Amino acid sequence: MAAKETSTPGVLPQVVRGPDLDRRAVLYARVSTNNGQDPEVQSREIREYCQRRGWPLVGEYVDAGISGAKERRPQLDRLIADAHKRRFDVVVVWKFDRFARSVSHLLRALETFRALGIEFVSLSEQVDTSTPTGKMVFTVLGAVAELERSLIAERVRAGLRHARAKGKRLGRPTKHVDPAKVAALRAQGVSWRRIGTQLGVSAATAYAASKERL
Repeated sequence: MAAKETSTPGVLPQVVRGPDLDRRAVLYARVSTNNGQDPEVQSREIREYCQRRGWPLVGEYVDAGISGAKERRPQLDRLIADAHKRRFDVVVVWKFDRFARSVSHLLRALETFRALGIEFVSLSEQVDTSTPTGKMVFTVLGAVAELERSLIAERVRAGLRHARAKGKRLGRPTKHVDPAKVAALRAQGVSWRRIGTQLGVSAATAYAASKERL
């Protein structure tokens, strides 16, 4: 049986009421299984946090029994759709890994929120993108993701160079088309598209093969 999630240690400080008062907030919570894990643990802390910030909670998105590795999460997908409709001003989560499946996924979501003017708060990591510290974390995450992309691209280029040096032919193998078959089908009045479909190539390739025969 999976262990129950424990409450985040410590109490987040009371935030002084200021210009961010009355921002419309939503919460996102997720548990991987319904066996011993209760998303209410996360939701309760988020509600209390929003109450201290003076933010009205206008929506709750909870994925229960959904693995974090899954591409599709119904409630998270609904949250992103509602973000594009500008239905809230800030997203609050219990922990990064409850929201995103990877650093790159988190960064893409944060970039989307930033473009829409939506802030993001993670209680466990105490990150709030509306603060200077939160903006710095966002910048660091972006730099890490960019470094990761650069390293992957360089490994791919190095692999291609190595393959070429060994004389390997790269790219999709060329399909051989019999010009005689193309000519025979054309003589029967078959269209170029139909010829390509029958021979497993594009209409343009079939046409080019007929020109080679000429």
